[in-house]
Amino acid sequence: MPTGRKLENAVASRPRRVHGWILALVAAAWPLPATAQATFHTGTTLVPVFTTVTDEKDRLVPDLSSGDFEIFDNGKRQPVAMFANDVVPLTIVVMLDTSASMTAVLDDVKAAAEQFVIRLFPADQARLCVFNDRVRFMSAFTHDRDALAASAREVDFGLQTRLYDATAASLDALRTAADRKVIVILSDGEDTASSTHWRTIVQRARAEDVMVYGIGFESQFRDGDEVVHTTPDPSLRKLAEETGGGYVTVTRAGALAGTFTDILKELHSQYLLAFAPAANDGRVHRLVVQTRNGEHVRARRSYVAASGTPHTHGR
Repeated sequence: MPTGRKLENAVASRPRRVHGWILALVAAAWPLPATAQATFHTGTTLVPVFTTVTDEKDRLVPDLSSGDFEIFDNGKRQPVAMFANDVVPLTIVVMLDTSASMTAVLDDVKAAAEQFVIRLFPADQARLCVFNDRVRFMSAFTHDRDALAASAREVDFGLQTRLYDATAASLDALRTAADRKVIVILSDGEDTASSTHWRTIVQRARAEDVMVYGIGFESQFRDGDEVVHTTPDPSLRKLAEETGGGYVTVTRAGALAGTFTDILKELHSQYLLAFAPAANDGRVHRLVVQTRNGEHVRARRSYVAASGTPHTHGR
């Protein structure tokens, strides 16, 4: 990400069974030795860790290998069982806050969303979700970037902010997605009208393995003679941190398009690491990912181990 934009992330999520796209990606990007191939197979429980690495100037570092990374589970170093830096197909919901406070910058919001969707890779698919006093999906999931751009231009404003309800609806939409699942949320204020509880959102995002990126837009607008300063819902940052995404604060409407583009670039540039937990004890484990050369690493900081028989390393 550019200097001056800070993305922070952490995650606490349940390990999942290895998806077919992970196996295919790793087979293509990093041929495993025969012993590893015999050990790690479909059905093995692994903890996937999507990792962003930047240098001292906050530039993405794209050319690391598996040997450059170290993973520590509750302080104990774990071998990297899978590694890849190829692009993983994304299924994305782009959530746009178009409540009354966003009316003055709605054209910038439309332009930013349009720039995001036209830069999707051919294998990616997305849909737009607009939320105000209503929650409205502008399209079905599609790979058609022209159709997505057209739906972005149709975005309109409303009144209140149903942030939590819209996030719950986006999680519903992603439930059957086979590819990597992501939600990108732009909002400038606190939730004002949802029936969904925030804790439910966090629990679902963690359990359903959805990474959330938040863009908190801080601005001001006139309400009669009063100048109102907007403050993004603090839960948006917490959700991004909890799910392993990132959070960005933006104060100029003109910077929204660049911020959306930076997030997409990061999603397409992350490393995929995975390791087999030594203990499937159903407990929260602290997770640290670092590089041998000391680059800045952003990755999930915890996960919930599966319950059951500990994984056996070996054939």
